Amino acid sequence: AQPMGFQAQPMGFPGGFVVPPVQNQPTMDGTIWMPIPPSIPNCPPGLEYLTQIDQVLIHQQLELLEIVTGFETSNKYELKNALGQRVYFAAEDTDCLTRNCCGPSRPFTIRIVDNLGHEVITLQRPLRCSSCCCPCCLQELEVQAPPGTTVGYVVQNWHACLPKFTIQDEKRMDVLKIIGPCVVCRCCEDINFEVKSVDETCAVGRISKQWTGFVREAFTDSDNFGISFPMDLDVKMKAVMIGACFLIDFMFFEHSGNKHQRAGVW
Repeated sequence: AQPMGFQAQPMGFPGGFVVPPVQNQPTMDGTIWMPIPPSIPNCPPGLEYLTQIDQVLIHQQLELLEIVTGFETSNKYELKNALGQRVYFAAEDTDCLTRNCCGPSRPFTIRIVDNLGHEVITLQRPLRCSSCCCPCCLQELEVQAPPGTTVGYVVQNWHACLPKFTIQDEKRMDVLKIIGPCVVCRCCEDINFEVKSVDETCAVGRISKQWTGFVREAFTDSDNFGISFPMDLDVKMKAVMIGACFLIDFMFFEHSGNKHQRAGVW
C-alpha cells in the first residue's frame, strides 16, 4: 500500500510543539508518515512500528534562534525509517534556565510521539556528573514505554579511555553493551558506537553519528544519527537503544553554551 500522511486535531506539547497532523492527507511540508501498524499482543502501545524496522534515522531540527543568538532552545528530532518515512517525532521538555545554565549536562525529559500524536516513549535523564574522572556519579537514562512504565535503562560504565554504556531491562538486568571510540570528536567521517552482547564478543548493532559537513558541524549542534539493530530484537530494547542515542548526543555532540565546545570528555 502507498504510504500516506496523517492528520489529527492539534494538541499542546512542551516547548510550543504542536502534535503532528495525522489523517489520510499528506502534511503541508510533504512529510510522509510510516503507516500505522496493527496492534500486537504484549507489545507496548506505539512500539509496534519498531517490530517492522531494523534501522532508525534520527535528524535533529535546525533552530534559527539558536544559530543566530547562541541561546539554547529545546531540541526537536524526527525519527525515520530506512524509506524516509517519519516513525516518531521527539521534543525535549526542559525549562529555559536549565538549558542555558547546565548546557549539555542538563537533566531532561524527551517525549516521543507517534503519528497519532500519542506519547509512546518518555526518556528521563537526571542531573549527573559529566566527567569520566568521577566514577561515583555517572550518566543514566530511564526509558518508559508507555509513559510511566519503565522498560529499561542506559547506564554509563566508568572507563579511563572509552565511552562505555550498559543497556538494562526494567529489572536492571544487563542486556547489551555499547562501546564508543577512544576519540569521539573526529572530522569528515562518521563516529560509530558499537552495540554488543553483554560479554562484548558479538556485534548486535550500531549507533552512528553521521558527518553532516563542515559548516553544519562547526556552527550548529544539529546532528544526524543512525541506529541499526536486529529485526527480531525485543522492541523494548530497541526503544532503549533509541534512548541511548539521545544520551550519546547530549554527552558528546551538543555544543556547550556560547563557546561551541563539545560536551564529551574523550
